Amino acid sequence: MKTVTYTIPNISCNHCVRTIKTEVGDMRGVWSVEADAQTKQATITFEAPASEEAIKSLLAEINYPVA
Repeated sequence: MKTVTYTIPNISCNHCVRTIKTEVGDMRGVWSVEADAQTKQATITFEAPASEEAIKSLLAEINYPVA
């Protein structure tokens, strides 16, 4: 299992946080997603079949690209 923290400049409110938690949390292999509008960061714990590349790609698709 791996945990990564990304800076995501587009996180600005609780709606953003909920969207990220829901969308990324629904990926197979993702165990937990924490996002914070104040720090503009998301911490994600995952294992295969999820990957950093897939998570970053999904975040970009939902308009929350990693900085």
